[in-house]
Amino acid sequence: MKKMYIAAVMAAAGLVLAVPAQADEALAKSKNCMTCHKTDAKLIGPAYKDVAKKYTDKDVGSLADKVIKGGSGVWGAVPMAPNNVTKDEATKLVKWILSLK
Repeated sequence: MKKMYIAAVMAAAGLVLAVPAQADEALAKSKNCMTCHKTDAKLIGPAYKDVAKKYTDKDVGSLADKVIKGGSGVWGAVPMAPNNVTKDEATKLVKWILSLK
């Protein structure tokens, strides 16, 4: 009985952890980020897993600003356009991207 309880608690914890990741991926889709980016392959912009490898949690603020304002020169000649997201949304997106390591 104790093993079943532990298994149930662990399964529930896994669901709780998966929901924010899925929600943030849904946010990326709803904000059209996936038009230029894929999680694991370069499209127009870099793969999110490559971004996650390059940056750390210390970069969340500057990356969120870059999501909002756009930028160029880091990943090649194609600039990233400014995005219509709030600071909170940009921060959630960046944290989700960095979690893909």
